[in-house]
Amino acid sequence: MKNISNTALENKIFSSRMMLAFIFVVFFTLILILRLFNLQITHYDYYTEEALGNQMQTLPITPSRGKIFDRNGKILATNKLAYKLTLIPEKTKDITKTLLTLTKLGLINDNDIDDFHKNRKRYKKFHNIPLKHNLSETQVAKFLVSNQFIGVEIEPYFHRIYPHNDSSVHAIGYVSRMNKRDKEIYDKKNYLGTSFVGKTGIEKQYETLLHGINGVKQIERNVTGRVIDTQIIQDPKAGQDLYLSIDLDMQQKAESLLQGKRGSIVVIDVKNGEVLTLVSTPIYNPNWFVHGISHQNFNQLQTSKDIPQLNRAIQGLYPPGSTIKPMVALAGLEEGVITKHSKVFCPGYYKLPNVKRKFNDWKRTGHGLVDMKDSIAQSCDVFFYRLADKMGIDSLHDNLTFFNFGSKTGIDIPGERGGILPSKTWKKINKNEPWYRGETLIVGIGQGFMTSSPLQLAVATAALANKGRLFQPKLLKNIRLPNQVIKEVAKEIHVQIPIKNIQNWEDVIEGMRQTIYAPKGTARRLNKGLTYTLAGKTGTSQVFGLDAEEQYIAANLDERLRDHALFTGFAPVNNPQIAIAVIVENAGSGSSKAAPLAREVLDVYFKKQTIH
Repeated sequence: MKNISNTALENKIFSSRMMLAFIFVVFFTLILILRLFNLQITHYDYYTEEALGNQMQTLPITPSRGKIFDRNGKILATNKLAYKLTLIPEKTKDITKTLLTLTKLGLINDNDIDDFHKNRKRYKKFHNIPLKHNLSETQVAKFLVSNQFIGVEIEPYFHRIYPHNDSSVHAIGYVSRMNKRDKEIYDKKNYLGTSFVGKTGIEKQYETLLHGINGVKQIERNVTGRVIDTQIIQDPKAGQDLYLSIDLDMQQKAESLLQGKRGSIVVIDVKNGEVLTLVSTPIYNPNWFVHGISHQNFNQLQTSKDIPQLNRAIQGLYPPGSTIKPMVALAGLEEGVITKHSKVFCPGYYKLPNVKRKFNDWKRTGHGLVDMKDSIAQSCDVFFYRLADKMGIDSLHDNLTFFNFGSKTGIDIPGERGGILPSKTWKKINKNEPWYRGETLIVGIGQGFMTSSPLQLAVATAALANKGRLFQPKLLKNIRLPNQVIKEVAKEIHVQIPIKNIQNWEDVIEGMRQTIYAPKGTARRLNKGLTYTLAGKTGTSQVFGLDAEEQYIAANLDERLRDHALFTGFAPVNNPQIAIAVIVENAGSGSSKAAPLAREVLDVYFKKQTIH
């Protein structure tokens, strides 16, 4: 067969193939150029970081958290060396498999894995993300023996310890793992390596002081991911140590007295507003929260009817009962409605004109003829019913406002509630109802709509003791700077309650002194063996109202419906140093259930003064 050659066709086919090849070369060259542009221009920083990340890492150094001490230098919160398990996602080929293997070894659990995935978003590339905190010695040893995990490491760190366990928890607070809200609040750069922040109390109030400032370190790794060199670029600055005004001895004494009870004891330095004791019971262990509270402990706290996490000292609002009678008496003196010689006959009840209802005295047989001082010492309700009626609710409200009732005290821990000081306006706004004359009488003995916290009562009592200097209470006393210098915090803040006649203070205080020392004083049992002088006021506040003809019989009521027991006081009488407020929920009589507790706490204070 004869070969036929078509040169023109062959040349055409060749040319087309060359053109196609050229197009492909140009196309792939363009792709290569675009890729290089993308690598070296558009995403230069990203890929540079990723490339360096294979060898160099810049990581934060978490500063040591500041310690917390009581006023005498006794440690309340400190730090302990521990170890945590971390993982670098970019170094781990198969994260799921790695996590499963770590779980099988007993190093982590499902909750740890969930937390890990939640935390990934807040960490930069090539950063160590915590998997497990506070590893046991067994877990550390197990990991080191079987260390086959590229990108998984054990790192030392300091975690929070509360050496006295549940003592002072409502004042100190606690730290716990950062949540989403915490990450939004605090400085992202400074808190990059931080796992724990203050959640309540002093720990939360002064978080930024306690935290300190992050340091920076650079880590160099080899091709297997092992650290071969570490350089400190910037040293961390430790958090500042805080010295509180709390006296741990008094604190623990108060806690022991309230053990098994629901209540609060607050003690304040009359001269500057420093809080010496701030106790709320029941208490709970803040160490439970540091590394994540167990389900058992969490359920115990959440389901308890006693609400252990409620800080009754600043959040518990109770009718103040008869503890406000000295302030009401002072208001009456100031307004000229009564004098110290004004006398009232108490038959055991008080009636408004043309009103059938009787307003009963706590003593149904009556107190007989009493003056202002007697009415305070014997806690005569009838005297104060009549006084409140004469003053009217508006005048009563305005005068009690001077003592900060109905407002927050401004103490330096979060969560304080202000209580209620009722008025015509308040009732109209909150109840959309008119004010009734009988309600004024009830407010005059600290009942009805009126509520206050134990802290408010202590602050008001301190103001009585020092004749009108109303202090803003505070817990932080001093701070210790990184150079070990102890620096006093801002001086006390106070306002002066306006007064027309200084003698009015003395007359009211005398009534409180007679509460302890007069033969008919409601707290006369306290004066036996006293080594210091004491002025006080007992109180009993109702949980629910009784009809005029009903008689209160505690034994017939559910325990949580029984009266609250209260006591307020200060000592010494002539040169006051401290004021105290005590409330024991549903305990009954303030004279028998609250006053003795106050005496024992005060005894601790004055015994220490004698020693020193």
